[in-house]
Amino acid sequence: MSPRTDFLRPLILSGPSGVGKSTLLQRLFAEFPENFGFSVSHTTRAPRPGEEEGKQYHFVNTQQFKDLLGEGAFIEHAEFSGNYYGTSFATVRQVGLLGRRCILDIEAQGVRQIKNTKLNPVYLFISPPSMAALRARLQQRGTETEASVQKRLATALKEIEYAKEPNVHDLVIVNDDLDRTYELFKKVALGEQIEGDTLPSLDD
Repeated sequence: MSPRTDFLRPLILSGPSGVGKSTLLQRLFAEFPENFGFSVSHTTRAPRPGEEEGKQYHFVNTQQFKDLLGEGAFIEHAEFSGNYYGTSFATVRQVGLLGRRCILDIEAQGVRQIKNTKLNPVYLFISPPSMAALRARLQQRGTETEASVQKRLATALKEIEYAKEPNVHDLVIVNDDLDRTYELFKKVALGEQIEGDTLPSLDD
């Protein structure tokens, strides 16, 4: 019997780039293809190899993004590395209409904006075990320049500092072991109660 997720609040998934959010989402959707819906964001960045329009992102140019922004289409939006990203009200509604729990992969800037809306989601932060581990993951991608890695690490530090503020996130999971992290993430997504992790010291 499939678990009920249609009555659950949206789940906001956040954490530094390279921390493993996409891998967690892929595993969850593969295991429960009918229970969840991913909110597909709009972006002005170019597609990476293998990415498809409407699957990973809705790819638009800068003027199209600004037009949507002017129309009040976005529940949150952000600029990162010269590109715009935004989550539209329409994509979140579409997931709910299918009777699925909506999951949103959101940057810290977007989390701040969503807290000023009536969305009332569950906030889950995925943390790296250390900055050294995050750097290694970013470099292993093979799609990042050293300058890009440095920029993402600087952003990661800001995101983690924000995550340490009281009442920002409902739960924290440290991705020190992918299988362990996924089991905890799955329980949160299915509405089960877990005891979250404590954010590690990331001074390295």
